Amino acid sequence: MNHALREAYRLRWKRRELMWRAWRKRRELVPQFAAAPRLPEHGVLCFACVRNESERLPFWLAHYRALGVTHFLIVDNASTDETPDLLGKEADVSLWSTKTSYKAARFGMDWLMVLLARFGQNRWCLTVDADELLVYPDSTSRPLAELTDTLDRKSIRSFGALMVELFPKGPMSAVNYQPGQDPTEVLRYLDPGPYRTTSQPSLRATLYQGGVRDRVFFEAEPRRAPTLNKIPLVRWHWRWAYLNSTHSLLPRYLNAVFSTPKQPLLSGALLHTKFLPSVAARAKEEKTRREHFGNSTLFDDYYDKLSTGPDLWYSGAVSYGGPEQLEALGFMARDPDW
Repeated sequence: MNHALREAYRLRWKRRELMWRAWRKRRELVPQFAAAPRLPEHGVLCFACVRNESERLPFWLAHYRALGVTHFLIVDNASTDETPDLLGKEADVSLWSTKTSYKAARFGMDWLMVLLARFGQNRWCLTVDADELLVYPDSTSRPLAELTDTLDRKSIRSFGALMVELFPKGPMSAVNYQPGQDPTEVLRYLDPGPYRTTSQPSLRATLYQGGVRDRVFFEAEPRRAPTLNKIPLVRWHWRWAYLNSTHSLLPRYLNAVFSTPKQPLLSGALLHTKFLPSVAARAKEEKTRREHFGNSTLFDDYYDKLSTGPDLWYSGAVSYGGPEQLEALGFMARDPDW
């Protein structure tokens, strides 16, 4: 058996392992509000795992409703703030809860794959974090239904987006953010690049790194910097699996989502709104919880720096100017049919 066939065989069994792993985690999810929903027959479903996100969720829900999401399927992982009560009041939200380990559930992906398999079969499913806001070319005027119709006409089953990390000017602790406010009103800046790409031939994918966390926290060890490429929007099949968060999928042909010189592909961006003032307290908590990285001790220095609420701005930063600007900067692209 040659190398290509061996790799295909290995990844096929890896996909089955991930599916089985998620199935075993299903009993960790406790239904809460409307958690056996009558889903709308049409429209995009949004899946998320959250913890203590009450300050972000009002705008996050409004943003995705405006894009055309018709129902939210959310796992709450032991929130201690108003998150469960807030979500319980929303008619278009189904909520499950779990107090088990986020890390032991593959950082929440096992739980979300249970819901994707149960409710997302052959539906367009958007899987995002509470600090991620999807935009795409013309997203202020063209809803998700138009995007997914375009992808369907082209027999495309997955849609890529690069994370664009937004940050304020000055110390994060000095930012005045009100719960429910559009975070882009206070997180006004981004790193325009350049960004690094690394080919991942075994997954038929491209790894993207760069941006503010790379510049500030991982300058000495850039290989440890966060991965920015994601595949948040997929016409789901129950036999598929997210491999590493939403950065890659199996089967691997679903990972070919970004443009090449020979093949322009429609793609979007995820505005990453992590750096609100609350991030300093979160960093201190997460350093203790050790739920967000495989080997958490390697990231103690990252948490220590973040907990000081540092100033992330630099002279090369540019002010965020909307989806058109991100397209001009090369963070996302359109194809000839959009």
